[in-house]
Amino acid sequence: MPRGDIMRHFLKGENVSLITSRIIPQGQDFNRVFISKNIIDTHIISDATYIFPLYLYQEKDNKTEKIANLNEEIVNKISRRIGLRFIENSPPVEGQGWFTPEQIFDYIYAVLHSPTYRMRYKEFLKIDFPRAPFPKDAKQFFNLTKLGEKLRKLHLLENVEPMPDIANFPITGTDKVEKIRFYEKGETFPKSRIYINESQYFENVDTEIYNFYIGGYQPAQKWLKDRKDRKLQYDDIIHYQRIIRVLKETGEIMKEIDLICVF
Repeated sequence: MPRGDIMRHFLKGENVSLITSRIIPQGQDFNRVFISKNIIDTHIISDATYIFPLYLYQEKDNKTEKIANLNEEIVNKISRRIGLRFIENSPPVEGQGWFTPEQIFDYIYAVLHSPTYRMRYKEFLKIDFPRAPFPKDAKQFFNLTKLGEKLRKLHLLENVEPMPDIANFPITGTDKVEKIRFYEKGETFPKSRIYINESQYFENVDTEIYNFYIGGYQPAQKWLKDRKDRKLQYDDIIHYQRIIRVLKETGEIMKEIDLICVF
């Protein structure tokens, strides 16, 4: 059913949201973190998904006002920790000692992708919404902000193109998704393969990427399964190759985050 009280903030103007869940099912690890710039479905990453828009749009004096959806007390504490001033509506000017709502968002997004964070707070993450620790200092804050920004742009598919020699689709055929099979690199094949039918496959997709979870889903597998009995068009093939790149680079960035994310 519609949730106009929240989703309207994605119809009034540009926005971005943190997506997560409140409870992790028994036996699963915390990986229910994603992002969107549009309205979403409740099942986008789990059975019960919650969306937190970065900006709220309010009508005031016949004008639409855009405000940051951030707790002032928390923002002030971050400001004291990193020794910089918070700027809500003005674009940051390099060297002026400001930080912005987008940087807070990117910091949180990075922290929630830290494998160490997910393991350390595993028991708490099973029973409540994730909570991001405050930054230690400005250096840590901005280092994590940069990595969070990379993740944000990756997950929104901003300027993401297929990578050479990753998820190639070398064989011509019907392009129809029939029976999906995955073969690891080994004696049988010099590179791993994801077959979509008897003869066609995507080549050189690591097992880690093929099994990578975002929320309750494995995107590299689910995307193909959702298209069973359909013929992949050229744009579909390119899109799947973009997804594989996102999953690959997400795993790499998560390792970088872990080198910085020490609390």
